[in-house]
Amino acid sequence: MNHDTVLGLSAGIADRLAHPGTAPSTVSTEAARQHLALGPIGIALLHIERAALGLGSWQRAHDWLAAATRRPFTSGADSHPFYGAPALAHVLACAAEQLPGAYQHDLVLLDQQILKDVQRRLGAAHRRIDSGQLPALAEFDAIRGLTGLGGYLLRQDPASPALRSVLDYCVRLTNPITHEGDILPGWWTLTGPSGRPDDRFPGGHSNSGMAHGIGSVLALLALCARRGTKVSGHREAMRTILAWLDRWATTTLQNRTWPYWVTRDELRTGQLAQTGPRRPSWCYGIAGIARAQQLAALALDDPARRTVAENALRDALTNPEQLRATTHSGLCHGFAGLAHLTVRTAADTAPETAKQLRAVLPDLLATLLPPGSKPEEAGAALVDGPAGAGLLDGAAGIGLGLLAASGTALPHTHWDAFLLVA
Repeated sequence: MNHDTVLGLSAGIADRLAHPGTAPSTVSTEAARQHLALGPIGIALLHIERAALGLGSWQRAHDWLAAATRRPFTSGADSHPFYGAPALAHVLACAAEQLPGAYQHDLVLLDQQILKDVQRRLGAAHRRIDSGQLPALAEFDAIRGLTGLGGYLLRQDPASPALRSVLDYCVRLTNPITHEGDILPGWWTLTGPSGRPDDRFPGGHSNSGMAHGIGSVLALLALCARRGTKVSGHREAMRTILAWLDRWATTTLQNRTWPYWVTRDELRTGQLAQTGPRRPSWCYGIAGIARAQQLAALALDDPARRTVAENALRDALTNPEQLRATTHSGLCHGFAGLAHLTVRTAADTAPETAKQLRAVLPDLLATLLPPGSKPEEAGAALVDGPAGAGLLDGAAGIGLGLLAASGTALPHTHWDAFLLVA
C-alpha cells in the first residue's frame, strides 16, 4: 500500500469511531469503560495521535475522554496499567504533551495515586522475595504489573525516585530462586501463561514475552538506561536476562527464534519440547523479544547482539511459515503490531538494515486491506469486524499502527509507551 492508501485506512477507522454516540455499543459497556485495551480511552488515544499529526480533530479525543470519565476511575489494588487510573493517566499524558496546560489537574491527582500504588506493589513484591516465594506474572508484567507502571513513570519523569525503586525491584527479580530442588530464574511463576494454575504447566514456567514475561523487564531496563536512569546492578540484570534468552534460543540457517516460554520439564532436560514456526508478535514471539534485545544492545553498546536481534526480526518478517501463523490484524499479535515494531526497530539501526526492514512494510500492510476494497470503507469494516474497535486487538490499535508505518512520522505523543518499545 502507498502512503495515501495507508492513511486512508487509518482515517476510515477514525471516522467510524468519530463519536461515542455512533460507535459500536461494545466499547461503551461498564466493563470496557476503564480498559485501555477495550474501551473509550484506547479509542481516544487514536484521535489524540491523529490530532497531534494534524490528521484529525482534537474534539474527537475530548468527546471520547468525556464519555469515559463521566464516572470515577478505579485506583488501588483493583487497577493496573491497562485498567483504571493508570490507564487513564497514560492517555491524558499523551494529550497533555501536545496541549500545554490541558488535563494538568487530573494528571496531578492520578500521578499521586499511581505513586501510592507503585509503593504498595513494591512493598508486597519485596516481602515476597524476602520469603523465598516465586512471583505471579501480574507482579511484574507489562499489562498488569510493575514494568507497565515503570513505563509510565519513565515517560513522566525519568529521574523520579519511584522509577528508580521499580528498577531496583527489576534487578532483584533477576536473582535466582531455589524451588523444589531446581534453581530457577527469579521471574519463574508457578502458573500457566494465563496467570492461573494450569495442568499443562506442572511446575510452572518462565515466560519470555513482552506482554506477560521477562521481555518487558528487559525492555524497561534498557529504555531507562538509554535515558540515563540506572541503578546498582542494572547492566548485570540485563545481561542475566539476555543470557537466559541466549540459552533457549534456536538458531538455524534461516533464522533465530526464542520460545514463548520454558516449562519445568524443559528446564530439567535442557531441551525445548516444542519448536518450529510460531507467529512473530509483540506479546509473544520474535518481534517483541527482538525489539527488547535491540534496545538492550543499544544500552550495553553491544553491536553484535544488536545485529542478531535486527536480523531475527527481518528474517521473521520474510518467513512464509511465521507469517502464515499470524492470523490477526491488531497491535498485540497481528500485522499492525508487526508493522509498528518494524518502524520502531528500523529507526534505531544502521541505514542499510533500516532499508531492509522498511522493505517488508508493504507486504505487512497489504494484509490489512482486502483486494479491490476502498481504504475508508475497509477501515470502517474493521471497526465492525470480529476483533472490535479496541486498542490492543481491534481497529483503534490498527489505526494507530498504520500511522508510523505510512511513513508520516514516528509517534508524536509516545502513545506506544505502554508497549515498552520506545
